[in-house]
Amino acid sequence: MIRALAALLLMAAPAAAQPVAAFNCVGAERIEDDVFAVPFARGSARITDEARAALAAAEEVLRADPARVACLLGHAGQEGGASTSIRLAAERARAVAAALAARGIAPERLRAEARSAQFSPRVRAAEPPSRTVSIVVLPAP
Repeated sequence: MIRALAALLLMAAPAAAQPVAAFNCVGAERIEDDVFAVPFARGSARITDEARAALAAAEEVLRADPARVACLLGHAGQEGGASTSIRLAAERARAVAAALAARGIAPERLRAEARSAQFSPRVRAAEPPSRTVSIVVLPAP
């Protein structure tokens, strides 16, 4: 009787979510589809109302296919010295990750990284200087 009850309980338990495979963001800058830009004010890592559309669009793409993951690439242009800029870029990327997680996207599907203008000619040449986080939803594995 106890075994039968235990078996019933195991069958009734919800299926566990499939774990997300490890992923990296090398080369994510070259992806052109499903890329969304979240703007920031100069010197700030605070999510603003202007970010709503990009966050909603990225959320929709991520919800449509739970196997897809996203790289959140923070940019700060040259807002201060190199260490200040890279720290600000990282704070922006983490803020976007927190905003997507608050919308119900599993944190393990998100990878927040800073991109330094010092090492990216594209970011360095951006006019006006990039103050965004690029949400790059990677193609399904």
